[in-house]
Amino acid sequence: QVQLVESGGGSVQAGGSLRLSCAASGRSFSNNVMGWFRQNPGKEREFVAAINWSGNTKYYGDSVKGRFTISRDNAKNMVFLQMNSLKFEDTAVYYCAGKSGTGSYDYWGQGTQVTVSS
Repeated sequence: QVQLVESGGGSVQAGGSLRLSCAASGRSFSNNVMGWFRQNPGKEREFVAAINWSGNTKYYGDSVKGRFTISRDNAKNMVFLQMNSLKFEDTAVYYCAGKSGTGSYDYWGQGTQVTVSS
């Protein structure tokens, strides 16, 4: 199993930037699809971004396209989410997740809080 630990969350004013990091340990994740999701209390989990094993294919949720960038460093077992032009509505707990196949994500981090003040 792969263990994921997110970091880099915090509080920022609208228009600012944050970079989230996700450190993977345990079984190698280099051939896995990795993704970022976010969730607020009482709301459904929202897809933010995903990246394939090589990093040459990326997907983004409509609400973050053009503002967020996902990347990975397989040599360091890390996944990143660069968040620019942050908006109040980006406030959420952000989760890193991974999957080894084409099905649902099967391992998750504990989450990191991002708070954007307007």
